[in-house]
Amino acid sequence: MATNFAKELIATPGKKVKLGEWDPEDTLGWEKDHKMKASLAKSLDKLEKLQYLLYAEHKRALLVVLQGLDAAGKDGTIRHVMSGVNPQGCRVTSFKKPTSEELTHDFLWRVHKAAPPIGDIGIFNRSHYEDVLVVRVHNLAPKEVWSRRYDEINHFERMLEENNVTILKFFLHISKDEQKQRFQQRIDDKDRQWKISEADFAERKYWGDYTKAYEAALTNCSTKHAPWYVIPSNKKWFRNLAVSHIIVETLESLHMKFPAPTVDVSKIKLV
Repeated sequence: MATNFAKELIATPGKKVKLGEWDPEDTLGWEKDHKMKASLAKSLDKLEKLQYLLYAEHKRALLVVLQGLDAAGKDGTIRHVMSGVNPQGCRVTSFKKPTSEELTHDFLWRVHKAAPPIGDIGIFNRSHYEDVLVVRVHNLAPKEVWSRRYDEINHFERMLEENNVTILKFFLHISKDEQKQRFQQRIDDKDRQWKISEADFAERKYWGDYTKAYEAALTNCSTKHAPWYVIPSNKKWFRNLAVSHIIVETLESLHMKFPAPTVDVSKIKLV
């Protein structure tokens, strides 16, 4: 099945996003069968090779941003999609509650420090968007402060793009019922109970507020140079398939090349 995942799932820049129009159960016609598994395996194999090429060429970096409500699958996406990536060239950064030091700087200070260096892949598990999501929902800053941050984020991402950092942003879209089922699975599984926190359950009552906050972030900050993709994520296998394909398609579009050898290989004599 030929599917242009990027075209199908992009939050079109300049168009208002309404998450009610995106079905978190959607699989774009794919089924969990041998064809899907073969396509995912091929995509992961390509990603491994493309990461090696990215590192060898050493001209650009890739930043993958993962956002989603609790239990949306950010950790699972990293674990499955990046399963074949060389850890030496890939760094995952999780953005939690700012530290006292971070609070003495602008909100992008800690984020810029975590941007991937040339040749590497950087993954943000949550990101600078928390400052227009949780900050907005819980009134942690006045509206006149967080409302300016959309433009500040766009300028920041433009600066990264102009310095050869390719940015892909994925919103992992699940339904409220699916989140409830995943929370229940954590409760029932002794090996996963450690992941449970009261805050996760408390946040469910703000579902509508978070939906509006995400819609605003996706609308204001999906740009040509740093697009947002809305990934239907009720089906974990489809989430992994879609994210892996979009990353691979994006890296392939960069037309990377291996650098020329620094020595004359023909003159090397092994003894």
